[in-house]
Amino acid sequence: MARHILSLDQGTTSTRAIVFDEAGRPLRTAAREFRQHYPRAGWVEHDPEDIWRDTQEVIAEVLDDQVVAIGITNQRETIILWDRATGRPLHNAIVWQDRRTADTCEALRQESVEPAVRAKTGLLLDPYFSATKLAWLLDHVEGARARAEAGELAAGTVDSFLLWRLTGGRVHATDVTNAARTLLYDIVRDCWDDDLLRLFRVPRALLPEVRGNAELFGETGLFGRTLPICGMAGDQQAALVGQACFRPGMVKSTYGTGCFLLAHTGDAPVIGEDRLLATPACRIDGERAFAQEGSIFVAGAAVKWLRDKLGLIEAADESATLAAQVADDHGVVLVPAFVGLGAPHWAPHARGLISGLTLDSSAATLVRATLESIAFQTRDLTDAMAERPTAIRIDGGMAANDWFAQFLADMLEVPVERPACTETTALGAAWLAGLASGIWADTAALEGCWSAARRFEPRMDDAHRDRLLSGWRDALQRALL
Repeated sequence: MARHILSLDQGTTSTRAIVFDEAGRPLRTAAREFRQHYPRAGWVEHDPEDIWRDTQEVIAEVLDDQVVAIGITNQRETIILWDRATGRPLHNAIVWQDRRTADTCEALRQESVEPAVRAKTGLLLDPYFSATKLAWLLDHVEGARARAEAGELAAGTVDSFLLWRLTGGRVHATDVTNAARTLLYDIVRDCWDDDLLRLFRVPRALLPEVRGNAELFGETGLFGRTLPICGMAGDQQAALVGQACFRPGMVKSTYGTGCFLLAHTGDAPVIGEDRLLATPACRIDGERAFAQEGSIFVAGAAVKWLRDKLGLIEAADESATLAAQVADDHGVVLVPAFVGLGAPHWAPHARGLISGLTLDSSAATLVRATLESIAFQTRDLTDAMAERPTAIRIDGGMAANDWFAQFLADMLEVPVERPACTETTALGAAWLAGLASGIWADTAALEGCWSAARRFEPRMDDAHRDRLLSGWRDALQRALL
């Protein structure tokens, strides 16, 4: 009998389930978009019950008799606090995009603790990460801190919450890639760190057990039979796996709500002065791999803004056609700092900016400037890397945009490869579950499953590229003021 893997891909704006066969091909997909909550400027929340409802629905919709295991991948850094007795959340989830703890991070930075935090976690002090969000919940939900210290509450990223629900509250666990995004985990010693817990005022009793990425996490019996959950990774590390980037120097960039570029750096973290992050790539069979990461907070979200807030497009795929209609020297630059700027700038208080508008500027001009801004930000990341990539593998919704992929290759000055299967985040979770359940023997077998559908070679002349990048950097400096 054919063996299938079900991948649960819980993202920032939607929850999806995809069933993959033994060749890594997607067979069936179900998806649900869910509501975004913006209580105040810079605040972003999700209702965990919305996520849980959609999780059950999409799994039930695609599940077949050949599914032998489940893999989970999730939006990272988003934190949930819940009651251990009932499993009910005490508050909405605080999303990775949320900026409410920017002042807290700045106050800690003024205490000169960032170098010590970075040495342990590979991260910077920024509201993007989970620790200050969790402390905010403990301080602002009535009685939460006392109950947490008494062991009555549990906390975790979305993967941990879903694992708890899927196993009926029997398992409170996470994987190393999600744990490492909390600012509470020492990636060198591979454990929760007491000094960090004291610094961020988070009781250890709240936190899940940390495991590898390809092992048995637990079992669920919610769908008419018992199914093992045996793969788990944060979405960007899952995409690194799904792009078969198992060797040092290999690079992938995912263009979803945000953009996240990860470069495999081998068996040790690279913690430098480049303002990029050091992060675990995966832990498989006890062997650890690390990555250097650059995080851009707004990528596909900017295209969604064009559609939903400005009404300039009706669907995201219209953006390529409109961009191609605009002259190369249009002169408009958009800095999409809608929720601040991520790597390598780390400016949580920066806000969006448009420069260079004239009476000739049109809706198409703004659409093109939006696509260009995402490529410009990616160039900022590659410029900050310890070693510039020789090629980059792309995925996510924007990877299907040929105009964008070509412009990206032109800006990065390296080939851009689009895989045959662009569902790489879900595929990575499926591959991890398949390794643990014996469908694939090792990562070499997974490399054999990966193939490129198209390769975009740089073709822009240096002078034109330099003019465009100069315009971007000028606008960027204005946004950072």
